[in-house]
Amino acid sequence: MLNRRNAALPFGLARYTLGQILTGGAIFLGVILLPLVDHNSSHISAVADAGYILLLALGLNVVVGYTGLLVLGYAAFFAAGAYSYALLASPQFNIHTSFWPMLVVSALIAAFFGVLLGAPTLRLRGDYLAIVTLGFGQIVPDVLLNLDKYTGGPNGISAIDQPVLFGYHFAFNPTPYYYVYLVVIALSLIVLSNLRHSRLGRAWMAVREDELAAAHMGINTTTTKLLAFSFSAAFAGLAGCIYAAKLALVIPNSFEFQLSVLILLAVVLGGLGNLAGVLLGGAIIALLNFFVLPQASNLAHAAGDKLHIAALQSVDLTNYRFLIFGIILVAVMLFRPEGLLPSATVRAELHEAVEKEGVAV
Repeated sequence: MLNRRNAALPFGLARYTLGQILTGGAIFLGVILLPLVDHNSSHISAVADAGYILLLALGLNVVVGYTGLLVLGYAAFFAAGAYSYALLASPQFNIHTSFWPMLVVSALIAAFFGVLLGAPTLRLRGDYLAIVTLGFGQIVPDVLLNLDKYTGGPNGISAIDQPVLFGYHFAFNPTPYYYVYLVVIALSLIVLSNLRHSRLGRAWMAVREDELAAAHMGINTTTTKLLAFSFSAAFAGLAGCIYAAKLALVIPNSFEFQLSVLILLAVVLGGLGNLAGVLLGGAIIALLNFFVLPQASNLAHAAGDKLHIAALQSVDLTNYRFLIFGIILVAVMLFRPEGLLPSATVRAELHEAVEKEGVAV
C-alpha cells in the first residue's frame, strides 16, 4: 500500500517508500558532487561514458523487461541517433544544427527506425524475432561502411559540432557531458517510471505475461509492441546524439553486435523490468568495461611478476573482453536468472517456470 504521507509527491514518487526515496536521493546527490570531488578528467570522462550504457540499458529494458521481446540488434538504434547528429551537425553536408534540438530530433529519427523495423517483424515471436533483429543489427554497420559518400565509410564522420550553452563551449571537457547525461538519465527515469504504471505500461506487461490473453482482453498487441520498439529506440537515439557530440567523431565499428550483447547483459544482470536493477546492471557493466578490464592486463602482469608465473606475465586480457562478458552472462542465467534486483513479477514468473520444469522432469 502507498504511504499517505508520500501521496502528494510529484513525478510518481508516491509509489516508493520513504527509505527508497532517501536512498535514491543520496545516490543522486553523490553523483552530482562527483566532478567536484574527483578532478581527474579521465575518471570523469569514463563515468560520463557510462551514461550512454545506462541510457541504452533503460531503453532496451522497455522491450526486453516490460514487453518480453528479445532484441539482439539494439546498437543499430544507437547508431541511428549518433549518425543523425553527425550528419546534421558537421562539415559533411555543411549543416551545423544546434545540439539541443538535435537531442529531440535524434530520438525521433531513432524511434522512426524502431517503427520501420518493428512494423514488418512484430508478428514474429521468440527466437524468430531475435534472429530478425540480430540481422538488422548486423546490416546497419555494413551499410554505414559502404555508404562512404555520406557516412565517411570506415573513417566515419569527424569534426562534429560540440554543444554550446549560454556561450560556454563544451569542447572536449568531460564534465558538462557528464551533467548532460545525468539530467537526461534523471528525466528518462521519471518518464519510464510513470510509463510503467500507465495504461500503456500495463499493456506492455500484459503482452509479456501472455500475448494471446492480452489480445482477448482488447489490447492491440501489434500496436503495443510497436510503441515499445519506438520508445526503446528513442532512448538509444538520445544516447547516440550525446555520444557523437562528446567524441566529435562517429565510426561504424562503434555500433557492432558486441555492444548489443553488452547492453543486454546489463539488463539481464540488473534485473528485467526493474529500473533500479537496470541502473545497477548498467553501472556494473560500465565499471568493468571502462575501469576494471582496461587495467586487468597490468594487474595480471604484476601478479605474474610477483608469483613468477610466465603465463600471467604475458597475458593480454583486452583480447578476452567479450569472452569475460559472455561468461558473466552465462553465470547469471545459471545461478540468478532473475538478475540482482528483479521486479517482483519477473521473479515470480521465473520461479514458477523453474518449478514447472522441475515437476515435468
